[in-house]
Amino acid sequence: MIRRPVPARSHSLEWLFYVRASLLALLVAGLAACARDASLLKLGGQTMGTTWSATLILPPDSDQEELQLLAGIEALLESVNNSMSTYREDSEISRFNRTPVGEWFPLSQGFYEVLSAAMAIGWQSGGAYDVTVGPLVNLWGFGPGGQAPEPPADAAIKSAMARVGQDYLRVDGEALRLRKDADVYLDFSSIAKGFAVDEIARYLGAAGISNYMVEVGGEMRLSGYSPRGDSWRVAIEQPQAGGFGIARTIYLGNAAVATSGDYRNFFEVDGKRYSHSIDPRTGRPVAHELVSVTVVHPSTMMADAWATALTVLGADEAFAVAQAQGLAVYLIQREGQGFSSRHTDAFAPYLVEAETGQQ
Repeated sequence: MIRRPVPARSHSLEWLFYVRASLLALLVAGLAACARDASLLKLGGQTMGTTWSATLILPPDSDQEELQLLAGIEALLESVNNSMSTYREDSEISRFNRTPVGEWFPLSQGFYEVLSAAMAIGWQSGGAYDVTVGPLVNLWGFGPGGQAPEPPADAAIKSAMARVGQDYLRVDGEALRLRKDADVYLDFSSIAKGFAVDEIARYLGAAGISNYMVEVGGEMRLSGYSPRGDSWRVAIEQPQAGGFGIARTIYLGNAAVATSGDYRNFFEVDGKRYSHSIDPRTGRPVAHELVSVTVVHPSTMMADAWATALTVLGADEAFAVAQAQGLAVYLIQREGQGFSSRHTDAFAPYLVEAETGQQ
């Protein structure tokens, strides 16, 4: 018997499964009280199969208009989609995926930036993160074709794994071009949302806006002060009986934050749970007690990808890797009938007491 949770939101638009519903765990607190502030501007829309939002505090002498800012942000998001959406047949990434093995493919600067960051995290995580994992994601039913009625056969997993591995990629950074030595399938959906947030942040900075919160699908970048006049508050979500609660609250000034987890997207067959987080090293869903990973980083793109990588690694290995890399990381794992948490040394400055009293 197959059991699956009710999805938190539709993933049917433009992106593969890696638009993680667990990223909705990040909630900015205290905005409603300032909604009448004339300098406060809230924008939002849809992109990448999810939503985006921006809360901006305009300087008193700003000449920026709402429609102008909205158009600028949406143009940036459209540009990222045109480059990195696997749901667009004419996108840069789709054209590369169709390129014959051994043939060089020209890259845009943004594509090269994302690929370089992804491959670096792939190496630093020991292969737990790999942007060529798409064939396995699809095989396990977490791609656009929907959930598989049963786990795939070992032979099918082996066949898909033959197409997975960033070592099959050859990058020429001087000429900005890329070649594949096997029929790999690139998928940037575990990093592109973070890149899009960083692009919006650069745009806002150029427009003279330094106090803002921007998020795409839960990947978040914060700068300056909140509408309350203090640091931005972000709540880290934790599953609990009947829904979700707040595990901890953190204060952020100028930083990005991303959360990855397996408690919203999974399926069950005959009582066995299959997570959407696929380990590229084994070809199978992860099977450990790590529930969620929250990463704070100067780059939203890096926070996004590292959250995915650490989720695959599992609690102990993720903690060790994050400590070694100097990453600010907060981990929540199942323990008996409840949950436990721990954080790296670099995360400690961001912690405050959760308003709910949960620890």
